[in-house]
Order: sequence, then C-alpha cells, then structure tokens
Amino acid sequence: MQSYELFIGLRYTRARQRSRFISFISLVSVIGIALGITVLITVLSVMNGFQREVRTRILSVASHVQITGADNALSDWRAVAATAAKHEQVLAAAPYVSAQGLLSSGSTVRGAFIRGVIPEDEEKVADLAKHMKSGTLAALKPGEFGIVLGVELARALGVMVGDRVVLIAPQGQVTPAGILPRLRQFTVAGIFAVDHYEYDSGLALVDLEDAQKLYRMGTQVSGVRLKLKDLFESGAVSRALSRSLGPDIYITDWTRLNANFFRAVDIEKRMMFFIVFLIIAVAAFNIVASLFMAVKDKQSDIAILRTLGASPGGVMKIFLIQGTLIGLMGTLAGVIGGVALAANVDVVVPFIENVFGFKFLAKDVYQISDLPSELRAGDIVLTAVFSFVVSMLATIYPSYRAARINPAEALRYE
Repeated sequence: MQSYELFIGLRYTRARQRSRFISFISLVSVIGIALGITVLITVLSVMNGFQREVRTRILSVASHVQITGADNALSDWRAVAATAAKHEQVLAAAPYVSAQGLLSSGSTVRGAFIRGVIPEDEEKVADLAKHMKSGTLAALKPGEFGIVLGVELARALGVMVGDRVVLIAPQGQVTPAGILPRLRQFTVAGIFAVDHYEYDSGLALVDLEDAQKLYRMGTQVSGVRLKLKDLFESGAVSRALSRSLGPDIYITDWTRLNANFFRAVDIEKRMMFFIVFLIIAVAAFNIVASLFMAVKDKQSDIAILRTLGASPGGVMKIFLIQGTLIGLMGTLAGVIGGVALAANVDVVVPFIENVFGFKFLAKDVYQISDLPSELRAGDIVLTAVFSFVVSMLATIYPSYRAARINPAEALRYE
C-alpha cells in the first residue's frame, strides 16, 4: 500500500498552474546536477585515458626496470642480466648504451638521445618494433652503422630511410691540433612513431656495438633494461634486485623515471574532481531554494495535513521525497549523459575541432595529440553516490522547516 507521504511528495513534484515557477527551479536543479555529473564523469574518463595513453607510449620505448652501474657504465652486464632474470616477475632483459649526440644533415643540426641496442633483445623489452613507420629495427647490424630515428626528428633533419646523417659525439678526441669531436656517418635504417613527442623528436637508436665503438666504451654497456609480467610490480622488483645485486648497482623503474609527470596527472585529476564537484554542489543546493519556495507555497496544505493527523515526521518525509526525487533524476540523467559523452569523446572532440578550427592538445606540450578516454566503473559509482548524497543533504533543512510549521499560524489568514 502506497504511503501518503510518497503520494503527496510525488504530486508536489509535478507542476500546477500556480507553482510553475517552483517547478522551473526544480528543473534547473535537475539540469544543473545532470550537467555537473556529465562533466565530472567525462573529465575523469579523459584524465584516466590520458594517463593510460602516456604510460603505454612511454613504455613502448622505455623499460619497466632499468639497471645501471657507476658512471653510467656496467662491465659484466651478462651476469647482471642473468641474476635479474631469476626473479619470477622478469620476462626479458636487454643491454643498452645511453648517450647524447648531435645529428647533422646538410645545414640542419639537432640534438638527440642516442641509445645503442641489440635489436632482437630490444624487441623483448619494448614495443618499438610495432611502431615502425618505415624500415625495421632488425636493420641495425653491427659494423653497418645504421640508425633508427623518431618521426619528428627525421622530419626536422629532412631525411628518409636510406639517407645519411652524421652523428657527432660530444666526447672529443685529443689530437695535436687540439680536442676534436668524434664524427661518424650513419645510414637511416628506419623511422618510428610512438605518438609521444619527447621520443619522436629526440630519440635515435643504433646497434649496440656501433654505439660502443663511437663512445669508446669497449665491452661495457650503460645498463640493462627489464620487462616485467606486471608493470605495477616494478617498485617491488627494484627493491628485491637491489638486495641481490649489491650496492654498486643502481636500479630505477618507470614510475620513478617519470615520477613528476604521473604525480602531476594525479594531482590534476584530484583537483579537477574537486572543482567540478563544486558545480554539482551548487546545483544541488538549488534544491534548497526550490524546497523553501515549495514549503512557503504549500503552507496551507501542510497545516491541513497536520490538522488531519499528519505527524511532523510525515510532513518532513513529503519534502524529503520531493528533494530526493529531484536529486535522483539529476543523478540518473548525469550518469547516462556522462557515460555517453565519455564513450564518444573520440567522435565529439574531432567534430568540435573541425567546427571551430583549433586543436585541444598541442603535441609538443601534452605529448599526445588525441584526446583519449577510459571509463572506470569506480569513478562512475563514486560520482553518482557523492552527487546523490549531496542532493539528499540539501533537502534536510527545508524539510525540517516544513515540519515545524504551526497549523494555526498557517491557517490564520486563509
């Protein structure tokens, strides 16, 4: 059997001729809550997607764990790699040489981060091979002095596969004429694009032995890169390997190498949640104004109900139901709108960019050029629950005031 509180609460929610303005404010409250939730779910999904995309693109070039020696040199790297491979989380290990250099083509000179690799080992610890736009990573062979460039770096130098560039090592060689830089001509063997501006514009790969010759490292390498079964276990693996490899070995993982970036993304996500949630709070507190006006408009009705035997608690329930219904409608509409918009960001954003002729994300600033999105059930539930709770809290005081109305005072001038 339906209670009278629910029946009257639902009836008050519908507009009548003399209370259309109150119902309009209720509608504004519903729309405000819905828009706030839609924006919040979309923002959180875009932040999640941004974090996922950048992490994926970073790890297609970087490693999960990186082991180096003192002065960026590791002599017995095979023993280090063998020890690391014994850990249950380690899937593969690959040596590398890390250095800086200048690349020259004609009159154009660009600085680059040079990485010497063994192609077949590098493919086991990174996903760079599947990002090759032309050429292959396997084209890097010892003694042939081939080089693989990021797409933006190749574009800046104006070179394609088969062209030649000169690599200038900053470590000079002493001659009777003074200290001269070491130069070596390389042939472009491939071009990759991971859609991460930092790597596309500044990374160049060469064969490990060629890098050792150019930078006079002998049989030493800069370190060993590891790939793990679970990339989120990199911290625990780093600590375990530190104990087994000794104090002269330095171990870092992808979270520490990119700590500032991911910390900034987390802080920004929290702040965006707080800021957008204030929009929902403002919309929710429109319910307060709506209910206060409804209480004022329905004073005589409340008084009649009280004289017929309705308790103060029953009157309070009527307006709690009315306010809760407004919050519930806004929350449901917002969740539906937020999920729909977040799921179609890849369609909506390009449409807006084409209409207004601007780009949301500049690749050289935000590292990626497309706005990604990743819906998470936890974010949706958290947003919906918070919004609904705030809406319910906003109904308590007006409902309490309605319950305190004195029937005699309310009917005095009726």
